[in-house]
Amino acid sequence: MFTGLVQKIGTLRRVSRGRGLVLEFSFTPWPEPLVPGESVAVNGVCLTVAACDATRFTADVLAETERRSSLAGLLPGAKVNLERAMKAGDRFGGHVVQGHVDGCGEIAARIPKGRDFALKISCPRAVAAASVLKGSIAVNGVSLTVSGLGDDWLQVDVIPTTAAETNLGAAKPGDVVNLESDVLGKYAIRHAEAEVADEERGGGLTMEMLAENGFI
Repeated sequence: MFTGLVQKIGTLRRVSRGRGLVLEFSFTPWPEPLVPGESVAVNGVCLTVAACDATRFTADVLAETERRSSLAGLLPGAKVNLERAMKAGDRFGGHVVQGHVDGCGEIAARIPKGRDFALKISCPRAVAAASVLKGSIAVNGVSLTVSGLGDDWLQVDVIPTTAAETNLGAAKPGDVVNLESDVLGKYAIRHAEAEVADEERGGGLTMEMLAENGFI
């Protein structure tokens, strides 16, 4: 699990395609070195470290991850947001981020707002439906607050610190970003869908159900 607080900006160094997609990233060393098998969120996508040293690591990318995220479209030299998985007892500064991207969005506009700026992002309707104003969303793995919302778009505001410490500082119209909706919103939608389906099937408390269970 992650919190959406990016720890480093890394660089994509190598893209390999053999029996699958393998990516190699470089980064400035962490105080505690990476170890094979641990999880790192790369632009919001949870990847498993396959091999590593103090300043580089490689990770395999599933076909499903290629389909749902922007990782397959990255080129060597691309800057990526990196966050290591939480440890039990760590400070929880952002929101619950699983690293399971729901889909890609495209930046439609970058809107100056004094020292800050807003990003309007075209997104799948399912992502917009799982979002609420003032709720949380992960954009390229960055925990942000939804400041505007439509049927197929959302807007987030970016403060100077976030712009300086993540790759969103260089974001521009046309860029593709990974989006992960707040897991609480997804569970609420799933519950509502199940309730509707149950009603359509004639579910709920019936006389037949009471009789079958010995109440009447």
